[in-house]
Amino acid sequence: MNEKEEFSKRLSNAMVQAGYALRPVVLVLEREFNTRYWGRSVTLQAVRRWLRGEAIPSQEKLQVLADWLKVEPQALRFGEAVRNSIQQHKERWDEGVGYLERETFNAFLKLPAPQRKLIREVILTFAQVHQNAGEEMGKSQA
Repeated sequence: MNEKEEFSKRLSNAMVQAGYALRPVVLVLEREFNTRYWGRSVTLQAVRRWLRGEAIPSQEKLQVLADWLKVEPQALRFGEAVRNSIQQHKERWDEGVGYLERETFNAFLKLPAPQRKLIREVILTFAQVHQNAGEEMGKSQA
């Protein structure tokens, strides 16, 4: 199954979860979307393509759909697995970063771009040396 078909299933499921009947879903989706979207109205054909798995709406339209159906835009666009992965990464980041690291990151972000680039290169060099030393240590113990 391709990403357009997967999006189509997520959109249909979100509509059902929001209490909308599956028939006449195209008419309901077109009407409800266009009442919330301030840009150029979408056509029945465009909505049909979303539901058939032939197209994915632009990010702006996806945001309107997500707000209307009360789902997270990234979950609607990419699925729960991606949303869960992002949440797990965020939680690891929050758990692994203490006050001193946050203070350092904030100071780093205040630096001009050339200085941030230099500091980044220094950190990446230290990280590479540390990784290489760990690999060498593992080889000598084996």
